[in-house]
Amino acid sequence: MNKILYLFTILILISACSFHDSGGFWSKEKKLKKNQIKFKPVFEVEEIISKEFNPNFKIFLKKDEIKFDENSHNNNNDGYNLFKGDLKKVKKYSFSKIKNFHRFEPNLIFYKKNIIFFDNKGSILNFDQNSKLVWKSNNYSKEEKKIGPLITISLKDNIIIVADNLGNLYALNAFNGKRIWSKKNDSSFNSQIKIFENFFFILDVNNTLNCFSIKDGTKLWSFTTEKSFVNSHKKLSMIIKNEKIIFTNSLGDITALDKNNGKLQWQISTLKSRMFEEVMNLNTSILVENENSIYFSNNIGDFYSIDVSTGTINWMQKINSNIKPAIINNLIFTISSDGFLFIIEKNTGNIIRISNLSYKSKFKKINSIDPVGFVLNSKNLFVSTSDGTLLIVNIGTGKISEVLKLDKDKISRGFVHNQNMYLIRDNSIIKIN
Repeated sequence: MNKILYLFTILILISACSFHDSGGFWSKEKKLKKNQIKFKPVFEVEEIISKEFNPNFKIFLKKDEIKFDENSHNNNNDGYNLFKGDLKKVKKYSFSKIKNFHRFEPNLIFYKKNIIFFDNKGSILNFDQNSKLVWKSNNYSKEEKKIGPLITISLKDNIIIVADNLGNLYALNAFNGKRIWSKKNDSSFNSQIKIFENFFFILDVNNTLNCFSIKDGTKLWSFTTEKSFVNSHKKLSMIIKNEKIIFTNSLGDITALDKNNGKLQWQISTLKSRMFEEVMNLNTSILVENENSIYFSNNIGDFYSIDVSTGTINWMQKINSNIKPAIINNLIFTISSDGFLFIIEKNTGNIIRISNLSYKSKFKKINSIDPVGFVLNSKNLFVSTSDGTLLIVNIGTGKISEVLKLDKDKISRGFVHNQNMYLIRDNSIIKIN
């Protein structure tokens, strides 16, 4: 009875904790105003009975332990970079509002000093470093524009590969935006695009992994895993390691194929059963590879370490998360769906520390978080949330130091380029120096 009463109380507190500031002040480059976007004190909420573990254990990271990769969009560990900015200035790259942004996991690509993204009607946009539009390319019919395609993009040399949820697949010249080739798939696409040499991989909604030629879009081979009548809530994820292409499907299976011919190497299921309720709630995180092991969560309480070569499970922890983890040396960082920061020992799976990221606003409201993703440096995690908030969390202590309100709705995880951080909203990209 006490547990039921406690849960009911928590639900009431969480439902009352929305506070939305206007996001319209990002129209020009300017210094961040403290009274607009952050408030203090920000501290852990004593009223919440947390499941914290080793809360006083300190973590110390050296700067040279953090990887920096400007080509993170096509890397097996995309999403965490060394961000050295001081959060003092912002710019905005504007476009027409994207429909269904709340269920979309967008990605940016960086081309020289420019950034490439898309708008509500499916136009591919190339912005220069001053947020001015260099070129705009649209390859959709009037009917398709009305739907508002959700696009996945990737870059190899000067070629942009574009896929969408309407089954369109095409390539553009990154320099001028002109179309090189286009194809139509029988099924819509719902995954990352991974490029290797002269071909690329992408999954469709039928849980089929397709291998295409970059040169002309010719399908080289395909492999279909078990089909599902339920699509994944997130983009399906994949990595390329040694001679394997390893990917998730909407049923929670992890499959490894020979990347050259599509032959099955191994496959495991992360679901103990095919229960309808489990499949409906499946929301697998992005796969991350490190030292011949894969790390991810299936969003039903299981966090895995899997051997790349054999598909053998190294270890498993009970952590419910749907965001991409980050790895630094022997430490794994991830945030659970209920807003707890987990730090895990990579080799053993032992949990080192659990920190509650709920916080109190200046209005004395308890704010639990719904994390979207994060980037980090040697001192802080920069955590994006579904209510437009960016949390700056001290890695050493696990405490929130600042809360920045950037929008009233979801913002993407951060992307780092030239030591600037980019955050995507439904109608613009925010660049933070």
